[in-house]
Amino acid sequence: MPHARSFTKLVLGLVTAGALFGLSGCAPEPDSTPDPTPTAAPETPEPAAYDGPLHFVGDELDWFLPSEDEIRALLPGIAEMSEPSSALEQISDGGGPVPVPSICGALSAEMSLGSVAARTLTWTLEGSDNAVGRLHVLQLADEAQVAARMDQLRAATEQCASYVLERESGFDAEMVGDGDDVQAIAGTLTEGYVDGEWRYHKGYASMGNVIVELFQTGVDGSTIDAEAVAEMLREHSGSARDALIAELTANPPTPSETPTAADPSTPWSAWEMSTAAVGPIVLGSDLDAALAAVPGARAVEPEWAGSPWWLTAADGSSSVGIWTDESGELVESVTVGVSNVYGEPVHPGASLPSAGGVRVGDPVSAAITAFPQGTFVTVIASGEYFYESATRDGGFVRFRSDRDPADPAAVVTGIGVEDATLRAPLVFG
Repeated sequence: MPHARSFTKLVLGLVTAGALFGLSGCAPEPDSTPDPTPTAAPETPEPAAYDGPLHFVGDELDWFLPSEDEIRALLPGIAEMSEPSSALEQISDGGGPVPVPSICGALSAEMSLGSVAARTLTWTLEGSDNAVGRLHVLQLADEAQVAARMDQLRAATEQCASYVLERESGFDAEMVGDGDDVQAIAGTLTEGYVDGEWRYHKGYASMGNVIVELFQTGVDGSTIDAEAVAEMLREHSGSARDALIAELTANPPTPSETPTAADPSTPWSAWEMSTAAVGPIVLGSDLDAALAAVPGARAVEPEWAGSPWWLTAADGSSSVGIWTDESGELVESVTVGVSNVYGEPVHPGASLPSAGGVRVGDPVSAAITAFPQGTFVTVIASGEYFYESATRDGGFVRFRSDRDPADPAAVVTGIGVEDATLRAPLVFG
């Protein structure tokens, strides 16, 4: 029995060893090449932050508006406040006494004069039918025009703490921000007249091609924290700047196309009015070149300064008004239809150039559809109504209306296109 057990162990040992040998013989050879390291996908670089002109347009103007709560917290006696609006009311009557020093007139000037677009908040004051408040966000043609306005306002703030209108007057104000930061101004303006004085709470800030104006009638000796009001305007202008940079970084603006002059032999009714050209007449071009661009047309010189050249087709079927810049040498704007000038020629809309497919005689609603995000303007002094649309680079289209352009029955009576960067600035002192 001992021999039998030993034999059995030997056999089992050999079988086991053979099995292990067989398994080791079937094992794969070790791979001498290391596993490749996965290659990371190339990263998409972040677009470079936009660093071009800070030109706001259309509904981007809403970015400057403070909230109703913010305004109520800083201005006294507010009763009811409107929703933000694209309607702008202008007085535009001018005149009045000249202050000493004359730069102080900048504080009384209607800031919306010369604007190409606007967004507005208005409010009433408790216990008064006449006292009002408003905040205007005003797009001008370019940064240079806004910078000139703010330079005037800063100079007036520095020089007009005390000045003379008809009686002693003054602007008690604070400026916040300096260097490359957004600057803003706010304070209380007292205007002295022979028959009494008027008080207004006012504020200003600017960013790029936008100037913000705050106004409220100062009643019953009311006061404001001028520094806090200026800081509110400054903060929202800075936020608007950041929002525009983010928008234009993600969606860079496309440069304006070089205008292609139309064939002057085509009927004038086929000419397109754009912010670059009207048919063969290029905005910003030399006046002589513009007149020569339409051979055979009859040109009539202005009868007085500030009125247009009239260019009439050889067959008398159509006319356009050509308005020059302050030098009288460059084409600033071109109009068709009614332009509120004595002796202007009259033609049916079907014979005149069109803008965006809209002609004189069409409903204003067609212009609103063709040029959305525009501004509805009422001019009190002259009883005029307009629907206006601006481009980011200072182009301007204006549709004259026979009534409030928001009225569904309103009709286009005149059309104008303009290079608003050629406008003459307001001058004080």
